[in-house]
Amino acid sequence: MARKIINECHLLPFDLGVGIESMNDMGDSSDMLDPGIETFFDSAPPLKDYVSTKRKVGEFIELNSSSSRNKTFRRIVCVTSGGTTVPLEQRCVRYIDNFSSGHRGAASTEYFVKAGYAVIFLHRRGSCQPYCSTLPQDPLLECFELTGESSVQVHQSHAEAIKKALKGHNSAVEQGQLLKLPFTTTFDYLQMLQLIALSMKSLGPLGSFYLAAAVSDFYVPWESMAEHKIQSTSGPLDLRLAQVPKMLKVIRDEWAPMAFCISFKLETDTSILLKKANMALRKYDMHAVVANELLTRKEQVTIVTLEGSTTVRRDETESDSEVEKPLVELLVDMHSDYIEESMRIACEKA
Repeated sequence: MARKIINECHLLPFDLGVGIESMNDMGDSSDMLDPGIETFFDSAPPLKDYVSTKRKVGEFIELNSSSSRNKTFRRIVCVTSGGTTVPLEQRCVRYIDNFSSGHRGAASTEYFVKAGYAVIFLHRRGSCQPYCSTLPQDPLLECFELTGESSVQVHQSHAEAIKKALKGHNSAVEQGQLLKLPFTTTFDYLQMLQLIALSMKSLGPLGSFYLAAAVSDFYVPWESMAEHKIQSTSGPLDLRLAQVPKMLKVIRDEWAPMAFCISFKLETDTSILLKKANMALRKYDMHAVVANELLTRKEQVTIVTLEGSTTVRRDETESDSEVEKPLVELLVDMHSDYIEESMRIACEKA
């Protein structure tokens, strides 16, 4: 069972940040990006609604990192969810898609909220949403029924599921614990991730990233795209894809260096899964990597850290149980230990 963490931190996030940043001698992140990452951002189309998105993120962080009543603060986690697309034209008709239902991120968001976190849910448009996993799979119109000429009500067979979803969602929003931000393309996703990470930098170790999105490994550079729809009458299509720069290490080194970071590794071959997860752990300096195999990913996952690996499983005695519950509980405990250690180091350096 995860330790209760609601309002347990009584040290100002910016106090932690100042102490630890002075240890790391952090500079302006824009001056430290490697050329490949800089090229990606310089050539990407401008993020739509950048100003309003930045405002929403800033207000959400401010709401959850200050309290006039008791000087306590919520932890904030950015949960990324769903797959990114790679457009083939600037006025996009065709694209390459990285499939992901987004269930892992959506379900995990619910458990982070239950643990007292505030969640920035960065999700693919149209992917699974928090509090919706229990909703009926029937077509929308089959969930409702007419009661008279002008009244509509939820069909009795679906009433409890919809009531439960509404209560959970509305509570999270009203308590200021959930901010949902949608993306579609790889360009959208990485620009929004950068915006969020830089905004969360001041949180120090109270910030966390749960990077469950399925991000494309390759993309078509914007300047290389056709502007209009590619015509099939032109014959076979040859594409040269560039490699999407890895941002995990940039989050750790530059954008939010003191945040607690969890990434994911999915493989179809169990014989290489843990090896690949361990490689990612060290290469990108993650605090934990969640290793999951395609066929068993809904039943069990393995959390890989420098101290070793731990496998968590769905509770088979409960028909509606999810593996995300024990997964998030374990990660919350790990985050608690990380915060305590970071605070101890900051106090020693003060």
